[in-house]
Amino acid sequence: MRERGSALVEFQVLAVLLLVPLVYVVLAALDVQRTVFGATQAAREAGRVMAVSGDESAARYAAGLALRDQGVDPSRVDVRLSCTPGCTTPGGRITVGVATRVALPYLPDVLTGVVAVPVSATHVAPVDRYRA
Repeated sequence: MRERGSALVEFQVLAVLLLVPLVYVVLAALDVQRTVFGATQAAREAGRVMAVSGDESAARYAAGLALRDQGVDPSRVDVRLSCTPGCTTPGGRITVGVATRVALPYLPDVLTGVVAVPVSATHVAPVDRYRA
């Protein structure tokens, strides 16, 4: 009779020990996925704006706007626009690369720079052949 109710206590302890890491993994995966969505959208939007207007500052602004839309800080993201001479002419191609690192949530400051997931996206935007 002394072990009465001990299974319930053991179940609660095991549930907490298993649920806490599971919740952490889900939060980390969601943070990485949010950044992947932001990087992909930023590369696509920057390429589209650069192909339509040919203005690099407007393309960088569009990339920053897409990143902010996903909750990513644009100052921590490297946006590279690769444009060979004549790429903004009809039929040209513009390559946009976006790269960043996602620090895992709730880590101490000591580990923030060490433990991070690299995220990158590349988009090639064609310039319309019939553009005036």
